[in-house]
Amino acid sequence: MDPVDALTETAFLLERELAPGFKVKAFRRAAAVAGELPAEELAARASDGRLARTKGIGDRSLEIVLQALEGRVPDYLEALRARTGEKLGPEAKALREQLRGDLHAHSDWSDGTTDIPSMAAAARALGHEYLALTDHSPSLKIAHGLTAERLEAELDVVAGVNADGDEGFRLLAGIEVDILADGALDQEPELLDRLDVVVASVHSKLRDEKGPMTARMLAAIRSGRADVLGHCTGRLVQGSRGTRPQSEFDADAVFAACADAGVAVEINSRPERQDPPDELIALALEAGCLFSIDSDAHAPGHLGFIDLGAERAAAAGIPPERIVTTWPLEQLLAWTTR
Repeated sequence: MDPVDALTETAFLLERELAPGFKVKAFRRAAAVAGELPAEELAARASDGRLARTKGIGDRSLEIVLQALEGRVPDYLEALRARTGEKLGPEAKALREQLRGDLHAHSDWSDGTTDIPSMAAAARALGHEYLALTDHSPSLKIAHGLTAERLEAELDVVAGVNADGDEGFRLLAGIEVDILADGALDQEPELLDRLDVVVASVHSKLRDEKGPMTARMLAAIRSGRADVLGHCTGRLVQGSRGTRPQSEFDADAVFAACADAGVAVEINSRPERQDPPDELIALALEAGCLFSIDSDAHAPGHLGFIDLGAERAAAAGIPPERIVTTWPLEQLLAWTTR
């Protein structure tokens, strides 16, 4: 197989299993170094030993390149594929095959690890028809949230990616906008109106009492600018950040408002979130809500998390037509511009 593809896939699969960032960066750096060399020169350097002395090529990366040049899947990659391969049941697999895109992903413009073109390329490689770039809003300073000026600059980058890309894929201009304590959305209204997708999420004061938290969420849902209610409970169930209990709010009122406003409830597929819990998914389904199965990716490999979201949605019995990420792009954009 192609050595650069082998290194890139290795990094992707390591990201998917939440491997340490330094390990992922090593393979992405090696892929960048190898990718700058013509195929003949890469093979020559590998053959005469110069590649082993090339900055950015470590022992494991060298092994992957050498084995790929032999025309086989490298051992390390083969083991990764076996470890991280699809394990979906038939219903979840059928739903996963109907998913056309992802409405929640981050780049290195906020707290993601990777540049915007790389995130778009990874989404295309997964077979997505669209991916919404939803970097954070300004109040989330710890995540390098985008000021209005930076968001406008990012829109130019998104337009450039679409101009250079293929017609079968579109990078959607979006934001994960913080729901502030008073329920306001943390970005200029005029800018929000220019975006394809607005994911509204609570990131601060997660331990607010039930009444204020409910009022806060209802104001955002009824604002007329939110498309998706992101990770609604804010819980963490595992992972390096530890665990965090879910926020308290009137779920019946919140989901009724979502159904009334046409705001989709996100099924956040990150393993450490698994948000909403199963019982809240059931409530939202009964309330008549739409859903969006999203990865909340912060790296290319995280885009694969939507398999986990598909599994949860299938187990909950959500009809595919009520999952907006099964919709073709034209239908999706008609909904987000409603």
